[in-house]
Amino acid sequence: MSARVNRRQFLKTTAGAAAGLSGLAAVRAPAFAQKRELTFLSWNHFVPASDDELRQQAEEFGKQAGVTVRVDTIAHLQLPAKRAAEVQARSGHDLVHMTADDPFLYEKALVDVGDVVDELGKKYGGWYPFSKEVALTPSGWRAVPWFWISFPATYNMTHFRKARLETPKTWDELLKHGTVLKKQGNPVGIPISHCADANTTFWSVLWCYGGKVLEADGKTPAINSDKTAQVVEWYKELFKDAMEPEVLSWDDASNNRFILSGKGSWIHNPISPYNTALAKKMPIADDINHHNSPAGPAGTHSAPPIQTVGIWNFSKNVDLAKEFLRFHFGKENFDKWIVASNAFNHPPLRNLADHPVWANNPKFVMLPKEAEFAHPRGWPAKPNAAVRLIDVNYVLPDMVAKAIAGMPIKRAIAWAEDQIKLAVQGRLETKGKV
Repeated sequence: MSARVNRRQFLKTTAGAAAGLSGLAAVRAPAFAQKRELTFLSWNHFVPASDDELRQQAEEFGKQAGVTVRVDTIAHLQLPAKRAAEVQARSGHDLVHMTADDPFLYEKALVDVGDVVDELGKKYGGWYPFSKEVALTPSGWRAVPWFWISFPATYNMTHFRKARLETPKTWDELLKHGTVLKKQGNPVGIPISHCADANTTFWSVLWCYGGKVLEADGKTPAINSDKTAQVVEWYKELFKDAMEPEVLSWDDASNNRFILSGKGSWIHNPISPYNTALAKKMPIADDINHHNSPAGPAGTHSAPPIQTVGIWNFSKNVDLAKEFLRFHFGKENFDKWIVASNAFNHPPLRNLADHPVWANNPKFVMLPKEAEFAHPRGWPAKPNAAVRLIDVNYVLPDMVAKAIAGMPIKRAIAWAEDQIKLAVQGRLETKGKV
């Protein structure tokens, strides 16, 4: 779906977008026969057992509350269009899965959930700062932090042993190691494409080299710098010497398939490939391991996906939706949900993070430490709608792709700076899907 979309239009997607996703709507019985229904729009989880557990909890809550609770899931890259369509129609689900700075983008369409947030924070030792920052807008709490996803390195131990290499501690080491590994027939892989992982890695690498997209005021573009140029040059070298051209068209599942194929040696990615290998009893599970995200001259920094849950202000079940969130965040229920994800879902509440699932598997022990390096997108600026537009329009990976295709680095950065200015003004246009 090719479109030219600005911030205002982002919230006014066509009826076609809504119609294209209308399969989520269940066939309704006549009003007199209907049982009260609470609905939750979420993504197709990368660990399907997590969705199974969420639906189980929804059913259990429904029985206790005397209502029906329906959890609808769609591909994560379809969520922006579906959310925008529901806001435009002021109709749809009650609870909605939000990502990154979405609570700022939809601030005027969401209920204040400060009462739930305060209650849970007091009960479970407080919120991690990075999860709090993406949900607390200038007008209040517009979402409840739900979970975050650690973004370590995932690698094939056999390939590294064959090359007699240690795991890379820095991004510069990854370039050097990747060059050796590619010559061995086992390249590394970082997407430079229109997928969420491409954004996550670029933010992380840029921060590690001391770069930034926006100044702390959240309005002034800061992308045009020598540090950004250094990062783009690093990407160019990594692409040429350590990766395959396919990374320019990867989706978010491509790097998983790459490492699971046995060819790939290293990806920057959560633990989903390992969990897939375990679930499918693939022999390669024994070869896969993880290490902390690499560092750079400015230290270690990470931009993990941070997930929240909002309640639309046109919902007719606001109080019931809040009660479901309290139920889901009950320690017993939330622990079950963590276990179902096999350590993929990281709690945003400190006391819930102390779970044996990370200690019981040596390949997971280092994952909670990723919280020490985490920032919301846009840092050192506070989260805002402009940052979300920069992400959904893939400005940062597009800048890198232009340089790889031959555009001078300074010109590619200048192009990105123009796009960032438009995002700040709320007029960013896109050639991609939203």
